[in-house]
Amino acid sequence: MKARVIVVLGAMLLCGTVYADGVGWSELSDEQRTVLASFEESWDSLPAERQLRLSRGAARWTGMSKKQRREARRRFDTWQKLPQERRALIRERAEIFRNLSPEEQQRIRRNYHKYREMTRERREALRERYREMTPEQRHHLREEMRQRGQGRRGR
Repeated sequence: MKARVIVVLGAMLLCGTVYADGVGWSELSDEQRTVLASFEESWDSLPAERQLRLSRGAARWTGMSKKQRREARRRFDTWQKLPQERRALIRERAEIFRNLSPEEQQRIRRNYHKYREMTRERREALRERYREMTPEQRHHLREEMRQRGQGRRGR
């Protein structure tokens, strides 16, 4: 038991060290270095967190099919065209979503899929009805939906 605790603590320390120190250019695979070639000169000056994110992204990229890469490029181009304020709002909402419980995330995903399955007319009618609500009505609706979601989990 004591040995297991030491191994786990050692692994945690090593993970922390790797994260704190970042990822060395020489530690990247050949494919990752090819993808990240534009960062080679500045790699050592990048924050450790950014190095880690970039290395993971490059690893994902090298594992994608051509079709997946085309789709990723399309999404990135769309992202780049968004105004800075919109991107900031999306990042903020993504962070809020990541901090939700897995159950709450799943509830939101289910509701989103239900919404996407509706006809365009039905979605537009719901959006219009929501736009016409007062801030107080919107707040009440969100609270009611949150309670409904919690009630289902308790069953």
